[in-house]
Amino acid sequence: MENTNEVLSQIDSSLKKLAAQTPSQMQSFGRMLEAVESPGKLDRKTKELIAISLSIAGKCHRCIAFHVKNALDAGATSEEILEASWVAVMMGGGPALMQLQLVQKALEDLG
Repeated sequence: MENTNEVLSQIDSSLKKLAAQTPSQMQSFGRMLEAVESPGKLDRKTKELIAISLSIAGKCHRCIAFHVKNALDAGATSEEILEASWVAVMMGGGPALMQLQLVQKALEDLG
């Protein structure tokens, strides 16, 4: 498995290239992210825990790295992240359990 910090660096680099190539689309997507991630009835940490579960269910390795980092930055504990991850496993079965290993790796790399 790749180091999570390397994955996050790749994401950052790719998104910067996309922003240069397609600025209107990236700005629009960024505004949507900002609106969705802003605290409302759910705080940012809760939203990131949901995003981790959906990343597992969606089998998105890069999303897992991105949202584990964001959840930690928002104050989530490893225990909260793992609990949210197990909700995804409950709903997604064996394939989601395999994705949970990526969450463990991200926690190790970022912790």
